[in-house]
Amino acid sequence: MSEMVNIFLYGKKYSVPSNLTIMKAMEYAGYQLIRGCGCRNGFCGACATIYRIAGDRELHACLACGTQVQDNMYIATLPFFPLVKEVYNINEVKPNQQIMMQLYPEIYSCVGCNACTKACTQELDVMQYIAYAQRGDFEKCAELSFDCVMCGVCSSRCPAGISHPQVAMLARRLNGKYIAPDCAHLNERVQEINEHKYDGMLEELMGKPIEEIKELYNNREIEK
Repeated sequence: MSEMVNIFLYGKKYSVPSNLTIMKAMEYAGYQLIRGCGCRNGFCGACATIYRIAGDRELHACLACGTQVQDNMYIATLPFFPLVKEVYNINEVKPNQQIMMQLYPEIYSCVGCNACTKACTQELDVMQYIAYAQRGDFEKCAELSFDCVMCGVCSSRCPAGISHPQVAMLARRLNGKYIAPDCAHLNERVQEINEHKYDGMLEELMGKPIEEIKELYNNREIEK
């Protein structure tokens, strides 16, 4: 049996095994996770969580699916944060500094507090990729923000009201559409998919047992 620790979920005390993640501890405590639960493996950003340890004034941010509980951990999940998501047509916008001024002017109100970077659940240099966006350097912004899972924790801590994940998403789309070199191999593969070349192969794959699919995936040939 694992050692038991005390945690507080929304202010209520529970005793849970110390080897559990926050997400599993919530289920152990009887919570049915309908919101704030997605891939369970650190990729979707749906389980953004804030917590504080008793006696420590610092507020921490994490993903519940990948963070182990600690004794006297006070926990509150943040399953949704209202990011500003501007509407645009990627075929009509251009990769220049004016597009950021037009769609996300709040990035120029950044006070350099670095709260976004400190809060990032993926440990990204958020303030730096916003600086690249301000200068219209979308290639560097796209590269630095590549691992963003859109959890919104950075924005929840921002005094300037910047929607960092949406700014980064625009930069990556601009980079992919206009700046990154064209990939002939990718274009060829997309055309083959549109021509239904792989339909039979996919149907066959979907009919296989899950364990066989895992084996095929783990031993696949990875293109360089």
